[in-house]
Amino acid sequence: MKEAPKLNITKSLQIYEEACKLVPGGVLGARRPMDFIQGEYPIFLESGKGCRLTDVDGNEFVDFMCGYGPIILGYREEEVDDAVIKQIKEKGFCFSLTQPFQNYLAKRLIELVPSAEMSIFLKTGSDATTASVRIARAYTGKIKIMRCGYHGWHDWCVEMKGGIPKKLYEDVFEFQYNNLDQLEELMKTHGPETAAIIMTPFGHPNHEKMQEPAPGFLEGVRELADKYGAVLVYDEIRTGFRLRMGGAQELYGITPDLTVLGKAIANGYPISVVTGKKEIMSVASGKLFISSTFFPNSEGFVAALKTIEVLERDKVLEDIWGKGERFIKDIQALLEKYPVGAELSGIAPMFYITFERDEKGLYKDKRRDFYTQLIRRGFFFSPYHHAYICYRHTEEDLNMTLNAIEESLAYLRSKY
Repeated sequence: MKEAPKLNITKSLQIYEEACKLVPGGVLGARRPMDFIQGEYPIFLESGKGCRLTDVDGNEFVDFMCGYGPIILGYREEEVDDAVIKQIKEKGFCFSLTQPFQNYLAKRLIELVPSAEMSIFLKTGSDATTASVRIARAYTGKIKIMRCGYHGWHDWCVEMKGGIPKKLYEDVFEFQYNNLDQLEELMKTHGPETAAIIMTPFGHPNHEKMQEPAPGFLEGVRELADKYGAVLVYDEIRTGFRLRMGGAQELYGITPDLTVLGKAIANGYPISVVTGKKEIMSVASGKLFISSTFFPNSEGFVAALKTIEVLERDKVLEDIWGKGERFIKDIQALLEKYPVGAELSGIAPMFYITFERDEKGLYKDKRRDFYTQLIRRGFFFSPYHHAYICYRHTEEDLNMTLNAIEESLAYLRSKY
C-alpha cells in the first residue's frame, strides 16, 4: 500500500510561528503540535460543520475528536446555536444577578441523573472537579483525597507539578482503574482521614487503552466509601450525556454521592456541573465559597437545555450506540485482518486504537505512521487520546473512515 501524500499545512505553520512570539508555546494544553504528530497535523482550524473540520489551509477532515468531547450533536448545530443567539439578542446573558435558567436545568438533571438532588453550575471541568473536592472536605471535615483518572489542571490533580508547592497535593493519593486491592490498601492507611474518592466510572487513562469496569469494581469502591465515610464522586465530564443521558452511573447501575458533568451537556458551550445528594451539596450554602463572574452566564444554560431536548427527542444516544457498535465491530475485523499490533478498546460512543507495547519501542513508530496516514487521508484522530462518535457522523462517513483505516493498516503491514 502506497504512502498517502503529505498535507499542505503551510498557513498553519506560519500562524504557529507567529503565535510562538505571542503565546507561550504558541498554543496551550492538549492542542500543542507535540500532542499530535508534528509536521503532519494542522495547528489552526478555520471552521467546522456537522462532523467535519476545515483547517486554515483548506484541508477538510472527518473529525473524531469532537472538540475533545463536547460535540455530541455536531459542529454549528443550528437548533442549539439559534437558542443561544436568541437569548443573547433578546434578553442578554451576563448580569450581576442570576437568570431563572439555572432552576430549569437543575430540575432536568434531577430527572435524568441518578445522583442529582441539588446542583452548582460552573464553566470548566477543572472548576467542577475542584469544587466537588472542596464540598467533600467541607462536608466530612476531612482532608485526604483518593483519585483515579484525569480530573483537570488545578493544583491538587494536575500531572505536571511545575509551579505547585508539594503541600497543595500531598494529601491526594492515586489508584489505578479496576485495581480495587490498591484502593483498599490506601483506605486501610488513610481511610479515616479521607474526604472523597473521586474517579472516572469508565476507565479512560491518558495515552492508555480504555477499560470498562471489571465485575465488582464499582460496587467495591462504593462499599469502601461507605465503610470509611468518604464522599464518592464520579467524574463524568466525558461520560455524562454520552454513555447514557444519566451517564456511566445509569449504564452501570452504581450511584455516587456527587457527580461532575460537562462537555456533551451543552454541545460545546462552556458549562459544567457539580450535582449530588442534598445533604452534601448543602454545605456550599454556608461552609465554603464558590463564585465566579461568569458562572451564572445563561448562554451555557440555554445551550444545555436545548441540547438535552434534542438528545431526548431525536434519540441521539441510541443512534450513536447503534452506529458505534457496528463501526467498532468492523474496526476489530480490520485489526484481525492486518495483524500489526494494533489494539481496539472502548465502547461504541468512545473508542481508541492503540498499539501493543514492545521492548524495542517499535509501537511508537507504528502509532506515528498509522495516525499520519489517517490525517493525510482526511480523518482527524489523535494518537494520544481516544476518539468519539457524534450524532452527525453518517454511515457514509464511517464507511469512508473504515476504508482509510484499512489502507493505513495495509501500509503498516507493508512497512513493518
